[in-house]
Amino acid sequence: MFTKRDLFFSLLTGFYTGFIAWRIFDFILVPEFRGVSYAWLILLIPALWVLGVNLGYFLGRWFPFFNQFGKFAAIGFTNSAVDFGVLNFLIAYSGVSAGLLFPVFKGISFIGAAVHSYFWNKYWSFRAVSTDVSSQEFFKFFGVTVGAFLINVVVATIIVNLIGPQLELSSEAWANVGAVAGSALALIVSFVGFKKVVFKR
Repeated sequence: MFTKRDLFFSLLTGFYTGFIAWRIFDFILVPEFRGVSYAWLILLIPALWVLGVNLGYFLGRWFPFFNQFGKFAAIGFTNSAVDFGVLNFLIAYSGVSAGLLFPVFKGISFIGAAVHSYFWNKYWSFRAVSTDVSSQEFFKFFGVTVGAFLINVVVATIIVNLIGPQLELSSEAWANVGAVAGSALALIVSFVGFKKVVFKR
């Protein structure tokens, strides 16, 4: 059942996801839609998060795992925004978007997103029975995160450094294509690991 807590968390995470997406689109020079700034994402994404979490509860009537997956997906996209936000900040700050520093930047951004992920998944998606952060739970989380981290960074690095920019995209835009692909696979690994291993009731 969709609660006030779900509403507040959906709006909060959606808001800063929209803000980060807007700033990234400006940085990688995505053309404005009909001359309108992407600042409207700050309003659109929170609404999508509310709808997505509600959809999860609706589907959960028939497939119970969706009760958690709706929230997990919202957090997953928010984690991706944090990941891309840190990555693009490092690219903008350093002026480096490929080469040996790219996997370092991608690793830093993924770790930032992973810390974000732990707390949101523990206290919202999976509503862990214990509110304490135990060493056993942390090491399980760390193990799943390392697996997802390796998948994320390896896939992103292969796309960026081995395949290289395609479709006439800039190196900055292509770096984000690699990040999307890596994050998509890491999302699947994370959900299964968090549900079955880390926050298992």
